[in-house]
Amino acid sequence: MTPSLPAPRAIIFDWDNTLVDSWACIRDAMNATLVPMGHEPWNLDETRRRVALSLRNAFPALFGDRWEEARDLFYREFAAIHMDRLRPLPGASEMLEALATLGVRLAVVSNKNGAFLRKEAEHLGWAGLFDRLVGASDASADKPAAAPVILALQPSGVAPGTGVWFAGDAPIDMECALNAGCLPILLRNAPPAPGEFVNCPPRHHFARFEAVTGLVRELLRPISPI
Repeated sequence: MTPSLPAPRAIIFDWDNTLVDSWACIRDAMNATLVPMGHEPWNLDETRRRVALSLRNAFPALFGDRWEEARDLFYREFAAIHMDRLRPLPGASEMLEALATLGVRLAVVSNKNGAFLRKEAEHLGWAGLFDRLVGASDASADKPAAAPVILALQPSGVAPGTGVWFAGDAPIDMECALNAGCLPILLRNAPPAPGEFVNCPPRHHFARFEAVTGLVRELLRPISPI
């Protein structure tokens, strides 16, 4: 049965672990920061649990008044490794190209540093598919605030609303969608875990990129006259 979703005029995507595989890279950059700052290193599961907010929102709580020192350590390590380890998730490129061909406006809202985000998109050859790539500190507030969504949509002229899907892999993405009045779409292999989205339930879960393309194509198909 086709999900009861409105056809999207625009789709905003999260970046890390929605379109690209980056958990191991983030873990290694975090551990290169945590250990010199006197913290225990994180394994991959702990990284997945604890990384969601932007650096400017997360690091002061984690590192106190040394958070700027930690920021510099993290950015130095991440800059050294992220391009060599950048990998698109299988099928992401084909989905983005198909959606653009269908006339859907595309954008990104990420809590990754904006300069890193745009460098990665250029490297993958994706930058031209998006109206705007909004990263941490590009807007007045970061995800889950609505501000980066509003900024991301400005070039398209599309207003936030149910005609805008926000697709991501984590609760912070669903929360951001709801804060901006957009449609929260869960895009990842794993189904929602019990209690994971209590306060910010996704409207629909897509486990595969091709399922997104197929449904959008169906929703945008003109209705034949009887």
